[in-house]
Amino acid sequence: MNKEKLKNMVQDPKFISGIYNYCDRWCERCPFTFRCLNYAMGEEDIDDPTGHDIKSEDFWKKVEESLELATELLEEMAREQGIDLNEIDAEEINQEQERSREAAESHDLSQSANQYADMVDSWFESNQAIFQQRQQDLTTELEIGIGEKHLYEEAESIVEATEVIHWYQHQIYVKLMRALTQPERDVYEDEIQNDSNGSAKVALIGIGRSIGAWGKLIEHFPEQSDNILDILLHLDRLRKRTEITFPHAQAFKRPGFDD
Repeated sequence: MNKEKLKNMVQDPKFISGIYNYCDRWCERCPFTFRCLNYAMGEEDIDDPTGHDIKSEDFWKKVEESLELATELLEEMAREQGIDLNEIDAEEINQEQERSREAAESHDLSQSANQYADMVDSWFESNQAIFQQRQQDLTTELEIGIGEKHLYEEAESIVEATEVIHWYQHQIYVKLMRALTQPERDVYEDEIQNDSNGSAKVALIGIGRSIGAWGKLIEHFPEQSDNILDILLHLDRLRKRTEITFPHAQAFKRPGFDD
């Protein structure tokens, strides 16, 4: 994509500003891909295979053009807001960001989210056999013609629950870290519509959908109820602590999704 085309896309009113900042990145299931600049740019890259070859001249040319455009847009935004980029102390900002990240990493929420991700790995690694056995059972029942529609629905439900759990497994931590990471100099004018609340809301959405997916697995594997209930209890506590830490997160309106 050339620089002029990229700039025209950025200015195209059909794209919802910032919609990609507060989504779950599951583009295949998103009804707003046609209004997402991030998705559109990705599609442009797919259509241009040379743009993925780091050995090609076109690849580095695209990187350079994207950097130039990003710099131009940043300078333009800064001028509109009366900010002199030359007066910004980059070293001070980096120090603030490092302090903020260290604080976020030691926060109860991020540690709990990390623990949940480990719990997911542990459960699936320990229970590979039950999935293999259920697959064999479903295949056998299908071969002898027992409830074909029901069998397909059960298989799809298991696959769906598993995909949802794995999709949000690490994203919950990532979104909570973003919500917790605030530079010391950053004071939000809007107590609801700010990046921390937006990121926390995406984390809460991921937690809620993960809870629903684990509930589905209990239905299919009732013998695993005790182990799965431990995970559900952990997730529920994480959700409640997130809502306490970010009391306005649920009120945040994500561009496009909550309009």
